[in-house]
Amino acid sequence: MDNFIFLFNEKEAKYKQVYQQIKVLITQGTLTPNDSLPSIRKLAETLQVSRNTTLTAYEQLVAEGYIRGEGRKGYFVNALEQVFLQEQEQPIMSQPKSNTTSLLFDFRAGAVDQQHFPMKTWRQMSNQVLQEPSCYQYGEMFGDPLLKEQLVQYLLQARGVSTNIENIVIGSSTQQMLLYLGFLLKDHFPSILLEDPGYNGAREAFQLHHFSIEAMPVLETGAQLDVLTHCQSRLVYVTPSHHFPYGVSMNIQQRQALIQWAQQVDGFILEDDYDGEFRYSQQPFPALASIDPSRVIYLGTFSKSFLPGVRLSYMVLPNALVQPFKERFAQFEQNASSLHQRTMAQFMAQGEWTRHIKRMRMTYKQKMQHLVQELQRQFGQQVTILGEQSGLYVLVKILSPLSEQQLIQRAASYGVKVYPTSPFFLHETAEQPMLQLGFSKLTMEEINLGVERLKEAWQP
Repeated sequence: MDNFIFLFNEKEAKYKQVYQQIKVLITQGTLTPNDSLPSIRKLAETLQVSRNTTLTAYEQLVAEGYIRGEGRKGYFVNALEQVFLQEQEQPIMSQPKSNTTSLLFDFRAGAVDQQHFPMKTWRQMSNQVLQEPSCYQYGEMFGDPLLKEQLVQYLLQARGVSTNIENIVIGSSTQQMLLYLGFLLKDHFPSILLEDPGYNGAREAFQLHHFSIEAMPVLETGAQLDVLTHCQSRLVYVTPSHHFPYGVSMNIQQRQALIQWAQQVDGFILEDDYDGEFRYSQQPFPALASIDPSRVIYLGTFSKSFLPGVRLSYMVLPNALVQPFKERFAQFEQNASSLHQRTMAQFMAQGEWTRHIKRMRMTYKQKMQHLVQELQRQFGQQVTILGEQSGLYVLVKILSPLSEQQLIQRAASYGVKVYPTSPFFLHETAEQPMLQLGFSKLTMEEINLGVERLKEAWQP
């Protein structure tokens, strides 16, 4: 038990410290594959913490694939693929129930909860920023330095990504970032591997640059990484923390295998962490960019987690791409609002961003659970629900003779808007009709009534 005597600090939750220190013991090889771990009770007694603390730490380690539980036998260390990390690069310094055709309930995924939006705080900070001379001129070409400073701190704390302001580029959207990256990468990387199904907005950006597209199949259980052994591409675009659209997360073995591949082929991984903040069963997984920042282009956005209308996204470039990117786009003006950038910097600096994420994670978790319960209550075995552990939507597979389009049309005739998943597939679509239902902007009552309408619309 000597390995499990930890020194705690008061600045971080104890369960997180237990999780992090066990992870270090595993990744450094002190704990080897199939080693038995102390029981939850025994470890709690040794560390003089609550059982809930050690349970939460173990659950996070299981979720990320570091350890496994084997019934009454206990917990054991999983085998991890060795990743031949280069010496870590340091970042560059410097209403009625009757049928109606009017839309009453919109299960749109790309929206946020208006009721809980910090309108007063955001308005006050925006008004303060408007007093600054910087808001009356074009913004910094690659992003406001104050916002980038806040992102450096946030990414390290929340996503495990160590970077510097020189590696961060601010833009208006993930698609805009991908378009810029396409200009930079296509001459050296003519093809790219995309998840299938996957985010069709990214696919459109790559097709606009005439990349050759290769497919990496993703099942409801996760990505099929065996395709890496025979693909031609040296670029891959992935959504590892919350796959779009299935919602499954890559475990640590898959993440290390992907990094290993990128190192072997001298390629890059484009990691889209579009809503990594909203995981409900465990803490958000560390980003791929935290494993090897030299091989990962990290993409994040405020549109999903804060407000779509603010139009703020960002990316973290590997050192090797910073100078080529800035030289390529040296004559292009910044296309994200300097007012919104500076306001977001203040919002983060004063702790409002962290409070907002914590508040919305709880709010969205309650809505997610409520939507799942209502779907199960109304439809029972007629539906299969995917992705309820994280994110701002679920996928619903419907046991029905109706097609995807017919289900959408029937729902619309009852005043409910639901969304197809067929555009997300490169090749074959799902065997059963599968629809996307977002819940973030709906109230609990609207979720109730919307699901009731769907039951009426889809009944035989």
